[in-house]
Amino acid sequence: MASSQPGSVPISSGRVGWELSTLAADILSADTVGRGFDGPNTAARVGGTEPMRAFRIAYDGTGYYGFQRQPDVSTVEDTIFDALRSLEVLAPDADKPAGYAAAGRTDAGVSALAQTITLEGPDWLTPRALNAELPAAVRAWAVADVPDSFHATHDATRRTYTYHLYAPPAAGDSSATPAKIEQSVDDDRFHAACEALSGPHDFHNLTPDDHNTERSPTLSAARDGDYLVLTVIAGGFARELVRRLVSLAQDVGTGAVSLAKIERTLSSESLPGHEGIAPAPPEPLVLTAVDYPGLEFTVDEDAASSARAVFETRRIDRQTGARVAGQVADGIQ
Repeated sequence: MASSQPGSVPISSGRVGWELSTLAADILSADTVGRGFDGPNTAARVGGTEPMRAFRIAYDGTGYYGFQRQPDVSTVEDTIFDALRSLEVLAPDADKPAGYAAAGRTDAGVSALAQTITLEGPDWLTPRALNAELPAAVRAWAVADVPDSFHATHDATRRTYTYHLYAPPAAGDSSATPAKIEQSVDDDRFHAACEALSGPHDFHNLTPDDHNTERSPTLSAARDGDYLVLTVIAGGFARELVRRLVSLAQDVGTGAVSLAKIERTLSSESLPGHEGIAPAPPEPLVLTAVDYPGLEFTVDEDAASSARAVFETRRIDRQTGARVAGQVADGIQ
């Protein structure tokens, strides 16, 4: 089984605050062991006329209102179902494919490298075939045959998110702009916050969910220039938990709050409204991996090549936009 585990990928200085700049490289090197992420979005299996298949999906989520279907807005799942209808795998009047389930859901603006969906589908339904009907921002790139009993949500054992936080180091740059100084972070304080937030806790103050708020995440961060690349791993996540963990760790790192705020947040008492932790912006967040032990995906080289090209083009476009914005900002006297 292939096992080129994606590691820490250098982030381009032109990155516009998130991991789109590395999706192309990650698709090239991603481990072929099945991965996905948290959030229920299941479908009861019916029919049983076709084999069960799992697909890896990468997407730029900035133009969508999340992964899961919602009324009257564009979602990633809508594009997948539309593609399946165009391929006549899904009947025009069908709500969802037979056997359909997704590894989870991402919020509006969040991107993914390894979303995983399962459905009953014919052998000719390859990632390349699916991509022919998908928009460029959504790319299938690997496939696996799975047992009839496989469930993309429930069989995942570990989810990994990566957050690219603009957080210049607190010491040093005498020429730093006011905005850069305001967002500067003390690395030691940030790492201490990550350690305090790791492990089993009741995160009821860091999610809008009323139930299943006890989780056991592991947070770690690595500095990459003016960014802190935060990795958050757990078996599953409550809604908005990752982004609120980032927000709280950032507040500790900037000195806006003390480490004692974490202790209060993790206590059994609810925080008053004015002390609530707002979620960090969604755009820097990427669903990087979800583990399915023993499941091996086959990379569709044509589809993966297409996906790399799409995300490389988007990386260049956003680097160019960042340079233009930088010139305008620098030119205003």
